[in-house]
Amino acid sequence: MNRAEKATLQLQAVAVLRMLKETRTYDELAELTGLPSGDLSRYVNGHVLPGTNRASQLVDDVGQEALAAELHARVEFDDEGYVDNSGVVFDQSFLNLVAPVAADTFAFERPDVVLTAATDGITLGAAMASYFDSRIAYAKKSKETAIEEFIESRQRLASGIELTYYLPTCAVNTGESVLVVDDLIRSGETQEVLLDIVGQADAEVTGVFALIAVGTKGIKKARTQTDVPVGALSEFDTR
Repeated sequence: MNRAEKATLQLQAVAVLRMLKETRTYDELAELTGLPSGDLSRYVNGHVLPGTNRASQLVDDVGQEALAAELHARVEFDDEGYVDNSGVVFDQSFLNLVAPVAADTFAFERPDVVLTAATDGITLGAAMASYFDSRIAYAKKSKETAIEEFIESRQRLASGIELTYYLPTCAVNTGESVLVVDDLIRSGETQEVLLDIVGQADAEVTGVFALIAVGTKGIKKARTQTDVPVGALSEFDTR
């Protein structure tokens, strides 16, 4: 790990602690992390940075559990099972914390491109692309007027409705590695479209990630289509 990577990891750990401190006392934070409350106070207040080992522990071990719990607290379902995740996808600082935790939890390799679907996936895609220092691309349900060449993926849903997405051909090049991300995975149909787009581009999928998995159908479906890591930050029971 070079100096820049070490500093990035340390700052990520501090960001995780500051998020946790918003709703906890230092004693509660010490119980959660297993670290002395005095040390935690110095980290949170910026007086000193945690060492590499401690920073890694906070991001890897504490980060995933804490972010998943925070995600659960912010997501709401209506009586028909529709998901309101605006408290998450509108919070770029939260998504910036998700990126390194997701990358480590699921062992995602650095991609050339992070691919998502407009519109709710864009903020997560931006966070993941920024963390990996990769390009971001997003498929849309309509064509841009000024662009002539598109990759088009069309899938017929179980309901009989067709789901169609378009991605400018120039967005992903042949042979590039692509991480597919989205805010939510339920049926896996959007992920199927995005994976098809990667295939048409003759690119290579490195992983599939979603903030929220509603039930297990979508995750299982994605895993049948690729042998790369597939996962979600948090899972919710089907309603």
